[in-house]
Amino acid sequence: MRVHALTTGAVKITHNWMVGQARGAGRLINALLDRRHTDWLPIYCYVIEHPEGLIVVDTGIPTNATDRIFFPPWMPLIQRAAPFRITPEEEIGPLMRARSLAPEDVRWVVQTHLHQDHEGGLHHFPNAQVVLSRSEWQAAQGLVGRLAGYRSDRWPRSLSPVLIDFQAPGAGAFPQRHMLTKAGDVQLVPTPGHSAGHMSVLLEEGDHIVFFAGDASYTQALLISTTVDGVATNPQAHQASQRAILRLANETPTVYLPCHEWDAERRLLVREPLALFDPVA
Repeated sequence: MRVHALTTGAVKITHNWMVGQARGAGRLINALLDRRHTDWLPIYCYVIEHPEGLIVVDTGIPTNATDRIFFPPWMPLIQRAAPFRITPEEEIGPLMRARSLAPEDVRWVVQTHLHQDHEGGLHHFPNAQVVLSRSEWQAAQGLVGRLAGYRSDRWPRSLSPVLIDFQAPGAGAFPQRHMLTKAGDVQLVPTPGHSAGHMSVLLEEGDHIVFFAGDASYTQALLISTTVDGVATNPQAHQASQRAILRLANETPTVYLPCHEWDAERRLLVREPLALFDPVA
């Protein structure tokens, strides 16, 4: 099964955005006011060529992502703390066509969450079934969602996603899962914390798993250290999700693919699993 990592532009974030400092509201304030930025980071989207149809995980940013936004009033602070860089050719639609993958043929678009650097390419997939967690969808609605920074103003008017509740109990690191494919080899698992309803995608490939992590952590090293970022809505849930991913990696070799780490594409190409040596509590 072929899996493509597509770089839809790039983003810089403040150091305190990547690694949260302080507690409560002070953590977010520190993230937004920090003047130190990372180098440019990728905004990866992933495309799975599955026998049951093309699957897209996250849709990146649009070309107009750099336009100034003045609502809510603190959006200019967010834009300064996390500036974007993208050209029209780097949107997910053109990137797919360059690899002879037709956006109109996509069966499922799975949104790990609805932050603006993950949902900006939804308009490229008019025929796809959009899938996300119910709790993420609810958090992004109305005035409360806009005040939290969700960009519902640019979503396609026809957007009517399939909402996942994760109610079926099971076993292992993720007792709650949702089977996306009939074959059961593509599953959705809840990884809340970075956002209210963040989820990840698990692809079973023989003796190993490819884990599309969204923003469960920004890098593999930050996952291993269970580091909470500066914009996480629920730090405790964020760390619990990270520990669950680490338990999964102890159970089964797991290739870990976040959206903002350059090395993720190399790990995907060689199917390099996360190496763990100590039990995860």
